[in-house]
Amino acid sequence: MMRRREFITLLGGAAAAWPVAARAQQPGMPVVGYLGSSSLEMEREFVAAFHRGLSETGYVEGRNVTFEYRWADDHNDRLRALAEDLVRRRVAVIAAPGATQSALVAKAATQSIPIVFELGIDPAETGLVASLNHPGGNLTGVSELNVDMVAKRLELLHELIPAATSIAFLGNPSNPVVASAQTKALQAAADAMGLHLLVLNASDPSEFEGAFATLVRQRAGALLLTGVALFTGHRDQLIALAARHAVPALYQWRQFTEAGGLMSYGASRVDAFRQVGIYVGRILKGEKPADLPVQQATKIELSINLKTAKTLGVAVPLTLLTRADEVIE
Repeated sequence: MMRRREFITLLGGAAAAWPVAARAQQPGMPVVGYLGSSSLEMEREFVAAFHRGLSETGYVEGRNVTFEYRWADDHNDRLRALAEDLVRRRVAVIAAPGATQSALVAKAATQSIPIVFELGIDPAETGLVASLNHPGGNLTGVSELNVDMVAKRLELLHELIPAATSIAFLGNPSNPVVASAQTKALQAAADAMGLHLLVLNASDPSEFEGAFATLVRQRAGALLLTGVALFTGHRDQLIALAARHAVPALYQWRQFTEAGGLMSYGASRVDAFRQVGIYVGRILKGEKPADLPVQQATKIELSINLKTAKTLGVAVPLTLLTRADEVIE
């Protein structure tokens, strides 16, 4: 591996003990609500990055801030009740990173408690903020604008597997805002490149097998996956299915490539979650979400796993290898 994995040992190992249930509020300490669409087990690296950003503003859990964690365990239908519970507990700020749906339900639950999101689409287009530069209201955060990069992902996948004229795209319909936007952008890109796009859906891990069976039956030459929390939380299962069916796949996050996936291209989630932590800290210090411009992720990572490429019999072009930020051998 050309770049070592950046694991955070923040808080002297306390990350391993972060609670899933609520913590008791200590007198004089602000309480931050953390609304996660996945689980602590699957998001631990990103939660650590969030805490690292928070610490950069002077806040450390247990020292001068406490947390109420709520996890939906990949069930988006649970997010509304979890967000409403945080509002009832009158937390000072709600951090809602990792999923557009988390930000949407948090906004529906409160118009007064500050909310800091991290998502992959334009928050102005979804009505979360008035504009990127002037959010207005009680929300701000980080946007990775992943929809804008789907065409680039398709281009990279086609460069890697030029013989593939049919490309499958696996999305999650339970997050309709993201699914619709990404599918529309990807279809336009596929049409422009003269490729056939096979759209597959999975809203539960039990549907992964069926999606891959359809991919094989329809003879798609490669697979593109969206970066929704459901897929991130079950990346090992998806990577194993791609390997079993010998399907070259491009993922959104480098964590997939690191875990054995073939290639990934997307913004750094670790950096994005760190930015969320910084914004939460700034709000705790008195700044208003309306005055904090939505940050756009600028750190984009292209990762390639040569070991996986060799197993699949894929010859990675030198043009891709020279542009890669990380090559795993």
